[in-house]
Amino acid sequence: MTDATIENEIQAKGKTAPRITPDAVQNNISSVHYFTAFDGVFGQSQMDGIPVGAEVKSLFPLGLLTFCVLVLKNGFTVTGESACASPENFDAEIGRKIARQNAEAKIWPLMGYELRSKLAGL
Repeated sequence: MTDATIENEIQAKGKTAPRITPDAVQNNISSVHYFTAFDGVFGQSQMDGIPVGAEVKSLFPLGLLTFCVLVLKNGFTVTGESACASPENFDAEIGRKIARQNAEAKIWPLMGYELRSKLAGL
């Protein structure tokens, strides 16, 4: 079940109390950044012009781990990851989508805590 499906069900049942919505989560994201573990360890600029020898090839698995960093509007960051077990199945676009989905899942409890604090008058 997707977040949108759940939100539609909540609305269909007439639930109107304050809550965190999928749109609120998306609107709380200020910027999105993707990189692989290989990029993080070596940086693309450092790899330009370096011949791909056995040492670099042994680090190939780092390129199968994708990170997504979401910067929220208040400056807080959350991360998500996706790892590909079979190099033949690696797809950068799919990896980024999964990593972002995992990062977004971490926003819900943060925003829920913030909303609950407001509702409690804290």
